[in-house]
Amino acid sequence: MNAVVDQPAPTAPAQLSAALRKLYFVRFAFAAVWAALLFATADTLGPLSGTLLVLYPLFDAACAVVDLRSARAADGAVKRLSVNIGLSALATVALAVAVASGVPAVLRVWGVWAVTAGLAQLAVGLVRRRMGGQWPMIISGAISTVAGTSFFLQAGKDGATLTTLAGYAFLGGIFFLVSALRLKPADRNN
Repeated sequence: MNAVVDQPAPTAPAQLSAALRKLYFVRFAFAAVWAALLFATADTLGPLSGTLLVLYPLFDAACAVVDLRSARAADGAVKRLSVNIGLSALATVALAVAVASGVPAVLRVWGVWAVTAGLAQLAVGLVRRRMGGQWPMIISGAISTVAGTSFFLQAGKDGATLTTLAGYAFLGGIFFLVSALRLKPADRNN
């Protein structure tokens, strides 16, 4: 007896590539604006900088959800994206608490998140490397793990500052831009 099971058709690589290009451009724009705003307000941990700090991993989680919906059954990134969503959601909550404790607490939480999210990004990039445009994501994930360790260590020093987080976000945005430009347009994937 044969049973027909309705399953959604896998997203074609061209459609996934087009969706990722759009998402990566949005992520670059967000990172650039966010970094500029944090850099302008990083002297003190006030309401605006605190809101920005909580907003960044929340935006990352939302982008991972969009990516997950695009990637559903199209590549092996689904589990890794799910992990990233969980890590970013947890970081959002942890940063909301850390903001009340000061810059060192924020840097510790951000550092742990940067390491774990960087590893998740690295894993997603490795799974997707055949589709093209993923080497910037792989490199960015690796850099994120190193930067996260640096943030965590910086938290224990005098004069710890949030400005390094602005540079980290901007650099991450640049990697998203490069990856978006390197992804094959949908009409060239066919």
